Amino acid sequence: MPKPKIGTTEEIAKKFLEVTPGRSPYYEAGVTAPKADWEQNTVSAGPAYKASIAASDIEKRFTGGVKKSGTAKWQRKSKDIGVPRYGPGVQASGPDFIAGYGPYPSVIAAVEMSARQPRGSDANYMRSKQVGDAQHKKKLALIGAGV
Repeated sequence: MPKPKIGTTEEIAKKFLEVTPGRSPYYEAGVTAPKADWEQNTVSAGPAYKASIAASDIEKRFTGGVKKSGTAKWQRKSKDIGVPRYGPGVQASGPDFIAGYGPYPSVIAAVEMSARQPRGSDANYMRSKQVGDAQHKKKLALIGAGV
């Protein structure tokens, strides 16, 4: 039987690194006018997502992937790519931050918290829980998950 002809890893990487960066316009065009609606397809994938995270070996898959990459790769990629993009990414997120966080200050302000207790009292944790519960209820309402 014939076998597929394939270049070496080095040849493939060289072509990838030389050709792919020039394809940004194709990427932008695909995002601007996708062949299929991202939201619709992603929502339709809900059952597949649920099945994948419920797989009996999901923890092994997850930890195996983490171990394969390792801390050194995470640090290298975070520093080389993440750091230069961090500031511009934060700047670009302004309108989305405002839209996403916007409903919560009024929710927090409306929480009727229990009275503060002496420093170190476990009862003080209830105050944080009251705020957290109100925020969670609002989040579920906003995403249509109900409460």
